[in-house]
Amino acid sequence: MPTITYTQPNGTQQILQVEAGTTLMRAAVNNGIDGIIGECGGQAMCATCHVYVRPEYVQALPGISDDEDEMLDCTTAERTDSSRLACQIKIDAELPEIVVDIPAGQL
Repeated sequence: MPTITYTQPNGTQQILQVEAGTTLMRAAVNNGIDGIIGECGGQAMCATCHVYVRPEYVQALPGISDDEDEMLDCTTAERTDSSRLACQIKIDAELPEIVVDIPAGQL
């Protein structure tokens, strides 16, 4: 099963094994991961699932859509080159594992 590692601002990590095709946001919300709100339900309309993807995984991700790019400009925490919306990242056979850092705030 694909693996997602969420790293909290204090450094603690939570590791989930999820079904292929699950988004990072949905996995976080379904499993009570602090710091991922997913207020819009995964429509790339709220930026409350902002994460920082670890550098070694950035190249494996699909490109950022115009909607995601616009929402990333609205994040509470600083946008960086590794900023993504967790609702737009699916974990699957092409991306069997990923490590992300959760910002200190989403709202």
